[in-house]
Amino acid sequence: MSIAEIRNLNKAYPSFRLQDVSFDIREGRITGFIGRNGAGKTTTIKSILNLVHPDNGEIVYFGKKLADNESEIKKLIGYSTGSVNWYPRKKIKEIVSTVRDFYDTWDEEAYRRYLSLFNLDENKAARELSEGMKVKCNLLIALSHKARILILDEPTSGLDPFSRDELTEIFIKLKEEGVAVFFSTHIISDIEKCADDIVYISGGRIVAALPKKEFETRYSLPGESLEETFLRMERGERNA
Repeated sequence: MSIAEIRNLNKAYPSFRLQDVSFDIREGRITGFIGRNGAGKTTTIKSILNLVHPDNGEIVYFGKKLADNESEIKKLIGYSTGSVNWYPRKKIKEIVSTVRDFYDTWDEEAYRRYLSLFNLDENKAARELSEGMKVKCNLLIALSHKARILILDEPTSGLDPFSRDELTEIFIKLKEEGVAVFFSTHIISDIEKCADDIVYISGGRIVAALPKKEFETRYSLPGESLEETFLRMERGERNA
């Protein structure tokens, strides 16, 4: 089932244009949003969250238009840019005690469960957290207000290989609970490890939006890795 439907999204800047972007995000699946730096990943993410206002197009979550139901819908979305810029001296539990007041959907039992799952110490200050722990802390807060979809902009960027692997394992556990995970990256190995679906953007246009296996069948050459496929396609060599 599609949790989010994005149709014909356009956003123009003086030096860049997002053109007719369309794709779905499905319940209980991990979608990898792939593209080189400057391809339009962040602009797309900010547009589908109405953090920047698209010029036109339709954005629907849970069968409801974002434009007409933004407050209600955003309670069910967890968003992270990868890093956390909180007050560095505040402890996690102090930050949470402020954030929980913004959500009538806050679930203390879920908070405690994810605190344990992510191996986070709520008595640690933000400045004591590694980059990987900061990402987990963002996820902790999103999931504790019962987010049904996580939209993450480069969550693994800057993390060491061990932390990246740990995070992709968390994504897999979350999808098993029915959470939809949509994350942008230019690290192909992260897509290979955990993605069910691929949305590939290049030059502000969606090149493909398919289940990963179908993407590989359609675009990969025999014996070619997913990374080799993307590199070839970025050079303009297509196999379909």
